[in-house]
Amino acid sequence: MRRVISLIVKEFLELRRDPRALRVVIAAPVIQLTLLGYAATLDIKDVPTIVVDHDRTAASRELVSRFDASSYFSITSTRDSTAEVDDELLQGRAWLALVVPAGYGDRLARGEPSIVQGLVDGTDGNSSNIVVGYAGSLVAEYGAEIVERRLPPALRRGALTPHVRVWFNPELESRLFMVPAVLALVLLVMTTMLTAMAIVREKELGTLEQLNVTPITRMELMVGKLVPYGLIGLIDVVLVMAVAIFWFEVPMRGNPLLLLGLSLVYLLSTLGLALFVSTISRTQQQAMMTTTFFVMMPMVYLSGFIVPIENMPVAIQQVSYALPLRYFLVIVRSVFLKGVGLETLWPQAAALLGLGVAIFALAVARSSKRIA
Repeated sequence: MRRVISLIVKEFLELRRDPRALRVVIAAPVIQLTLLGYAATLDIKDVPTIVVDHDRTAASRELVSRFDASSYFSITSTRDSTAEVDDELLQGRAWLALVVPAGYGDRLARGEPSIVQGLVDGTDGNSSNIVVGYAGSLVAEYGAEIVERRLPPALRRGALTPHVRVWFNPELESRLFMVPAVLALVLLVMTTMLTAMAIVREKELGTLEQLNVTPITRMELMVGKLVPYGLIGLIDVVLVMAVAIFWFEVPMRGNPLLLLGLSLVYLLSTLGLALFVSTISRTQQQAMMTTTFFVMMPMVYLSGFIVPIENMPVAIQQVSYALPLRYFLVIVRSVFLKGVGLETLWPQAAALLGLGVAIFALAVARSSKRIA
């Protein structure tokens, strides 16, 4: 035990002697969360919109004013012909073109159906779907108001009115969904990449060769190397949680101590991955590249961080069950937004623990005190 404590102290002393590394492990998670917290959002606002109003009546102007008053759309210009729309969309100066046909106001006055055309730049399919949804909802709401104004009071009171309640995220802000996920991603990056590079650096400097002639066992060496970065990971969790709660105002409805405890289980996987990468890398550059392409990228793309797992092909969904980040994303989002406890999250916690033990055992089996 004394030898393990000495190794842990040695790691912290090395970090203290390297101010740049210390800034990376402390400041980098906060900076990453701040940048990604603003960038990783699915909300779309101020969509550049051009208007082609062939009707030019009070009714068409009222419709256009609805778009202009919405925070989702920004009327950038008006055009006299739909032929002028193509260039605006090609140049990227507009995402949406709203075309109001001639006779729109007269048809509304007669109570006849009227069609409004929307031309959307579909280059970015995901964003375009969101824009179409925003525009469709706005037009549908406006149409419902027109119908309601024309109904007699007796029918208006008896009309069917839906009341929808949204739980956990009433404003449907993607920031509340993405920021907790960024916490999980930052923890993965910091503990996996830094730990792997720190162990490989020992190989490059030749200090592991000196440890070979000491009575330190392989397990003591691994514990001494991994525990400091596990503690740093917990410090990063606390810092990132503070930024998420006090800066981004993400509600913490669950128990933060539960999140810290399950973060320890998550660290078992990330540190195990770091140890495994260090056993197959001879240089820090190799460790960084291996971590980036074979750990980070699969985790980000297949864990549900960006794309919902339900939208993936069945074969890819099966692969995602082997990714620790998949389970920790569910845990961190549920603790933040839903306020649930271990009685609900135990399947994810058990899967995360099982994966962590398996990954760590594989890394231990491959590791050796002897330099190849």
